[in-house]
Amino acid sequence: MLLRTRVFDLCPGRYKNLSELAQAMEISVSQVYRVQEGTRNINCKFIIGAIKAFPGYSFDDLFYFVPEVPAGKESRTAVVGSRRFQGFGGWLDKKVVEKS
Repeated sequence: MLLRTRVFDLCPGRYKNLSELAQAMEISVSQVYRVQEGTRNINCKFIIGAIKAFPGYSFDDLFYFVPEVPAGKESRTAVVGSRRFQGFGGWLDKKVVEKS
């Protein structure tokens, strides 16, 4: 299972940009950016920072799990906005890819 975050969906109206978010989380802007882009995994510092930046939210409000695609299998991932959707080859995946 992979840990994903809803932090970037909660930012509008609270933080103007990634720099403000990173400052509230007490981590670097580059770490926040890399997590958003999916090039860095969520670690303990990011989790603690998210809880600091969104004190009224629970862990379950800020994070969720998705299944990991086994090595050697093709992953169908579509990027929509700031979120990554992991596909299973179903009808919804085709609609997400067609609309983007």
